[in-house]
Amino acid sequence: MRCFTRSLTVAGLAFALAGCGVIYRPDVQQGSLLSKPIVDQLKPGMSKRQVSLLLGTPPITSPFDTDRWDYVSSIQRRGGKMATKNLSLTFENDALARIEGDYFPEDPAQLIKDAKKYRVQFPDEKRPDEKKQGRGG
Repeated sequence: MRCFTRSLTVAGLAFALAGCGVIYRPDVQQGSLLSKPIVDQLKPGMSKRQVSLLLGTPPITSPFDTDRWDYVSSIQRRGGKMATKNLSLTFENDALARIEGDYFPEDPAQLIKDAKKYRVQFPDEKRPDEKKQGRGG
């Protein structure tokens, strides 16, 4: 009986801690990881082969519309709401005609915040040791 009570107490404590958000939840990124400099190289008139060499094969193609390629990505931060991004490429006569979608976020503050999480430094920022040298000489 004592072992059962102890197991029940441990299970109840674990369940209570899970509800408090104490358990670590990592960011979950799924789908196509595209960089903006590479996507910026896309130009109207490129062939499907050129596009696939640049971005890779599209993860989503429709059997009914082979002239549309979709690159989709989703991210869920710390168990929060899932955000989905989409880049759609439309071809006409096997040549890239249109690039549409919301793959890259437009909020620069969020981009900087995400980059700082991974200790990326931007050109307009100085390191703490550079700031000290600039003041005292």
